Amino acid sequence: MCGIIACLGVSQAAPILLAGLRRMEYRGYDSAGIATLDDGRLDRRRSIGKLDNLCQLLEQQPLSGTVGIGHTRWATHGGVTVTNAHPHQAANVAVVHNGIIENHDALAERLAACGYRRHSETDTEIVALLCQSHLDAGREAVGAVQATIDELEGAFALCFVFADEPDLAIATRRGSPLAIGHGTGTMFAASDALAMAPVTHRVTFLEEGDIASLTRDGASVIDAGGHPVQRSAEPVCARAEEYDKAGYRHFMEREIFEQPEIAARAIDGFCDQGAVIETIANEIDFATVDRVSLIACGTARHACMVAAHWFESMAGLPARAEIASEFRYRDPLLGPRDLAIMVSQSGETADTLAALDHVRNAGLRTVSLVNVDSSSMARASDHTVPLHAGIEASVASTKAFTCQLAALAALAIEAAAQSVPSGSSMIEDRKQALRTTPALLAAALGQSAAIKIAARDLVDARSVIFMGRGLMFPLALEGALKLMEL
Repeated sequence: MCGIIACLGVSQAAPILLAGLRRMEYRGYDSAGIATLDDGRLDRRRSIGKLDNLCQLLEQQPLSGTVGIGHTRWATHGGVTVTNAHPHQAANVAVVHNGIIENHDALAERLAACGYRRHSETDTEIVALLCQSHLDAGREAVGAVQATIDELEGAFALCFVFADEPDLAIATRRGSPLAIGHGTGTMFAASDALAMAPVTHRVTFLEEGDIASLTRDGASVIDAGGHPVQRSAEPVCARAEEYDKAGYRHFMEREIFEQPEIAARAIDGFCDQGAVIETIANEIDFATVDRVSLIACGTARHACMVAAHWFESMAGLPARAEIASEFRYRDPLLGPRDLAIMVSQSGETADTLAALDHVRNAGLRTVSLVNVDSSSMARASDHTVPLHAGIEASVASTKAFTCQLAALAALAIEAAAQSVPSGSSMIEDRKQALRTTPALLAAALGQSAAIKIAARDLVDARSVIFMGRGLMFPLALEGALKLMEL
């Protein structure tokens, strides 16, 4: 998942864009780049590898200008090269993109026949070329963007800047998240609201098909039908210390050792002295639920596999864990009394959002477990359970996985509480077991010296096999995923 950011203001754009990209490093990336507009000229700096490489390049070849866009890329179309890195440019327009353009080959053929030839292997460059073709046909910037996205198939969040528009940036989305940040004399756009947290306290989340025109005075939005609309602004809160390593060697080490404290805080929110996740208990009658579908990707899906076992063993409720990326393509059988539980750290996972749309269109009740209350998934669901994990800056999930398991355990306990005979000691026993988890996490982390010794034995291994049965099977999958990620 790429990270994109745009800014339009009174200060130099490059440092602001770099800082925003730094706050999105948790998404992972293999290249990065920035484009700015200065005195009617678009200029770019792109590099492969870590963001530090781009910083070093900018020290050697600075970029000026108060308008700009930035991007961190995971290679999907084409290899990891500077030519394939974003931003992409075609004459007077530069663009950054998160998502996939599915019909890029067909568009490339048509554009090439008209003299617009690509220089990279990416799908994103086709967006820049297509937009330039509409500008050349006489359309003004907003009209050119509107005509461009009308021809695109797939999922995208896009930010555009134009050589001859010093007071304009355009942001649009379909299937990928995008937020607008409001400042004083400065406007921002980013694929993650937290990327803008230090520079703005108010954000507007674009809806599907929205096109936002940003100037230094504010933003105007038209919807998918081309009609002007008002989108409300919401506060965004993030503490600066959450972006700090706090004395640890790297973010992941900090987040590993934060788990006991974070889990205790989360479990206090999930499992008080009364009901478990009281909001859900008041709004969902599990007696009216015939089956639970737990839908997620990657690490979150492994948490769902554990939770499916809990729902069946504790509540006697049929449950299945689904891979979000495959869910809608196999046309699953869904019943009117099914409950869909979506799990995502960011609340912006594209495949999980698509699965959420699928189950909503089928009329299912939906609950989302997310770490960002203002995320697209939270706003689209019937009910939301916040994970309380805080910002996760490392690529491999740690504390969010712990909080996902805690929240899912609390939901399974609540489902059991609504189905077992009153007076049963099982529910209180399960709640008490959940409350003791932070202490067990702390005890496990107390073995860090022995863990380091074991890690030294693993460093030179050519392959590792993780094995587990029952509840340990998804944890074996998660362990293997962690080792591959790191």
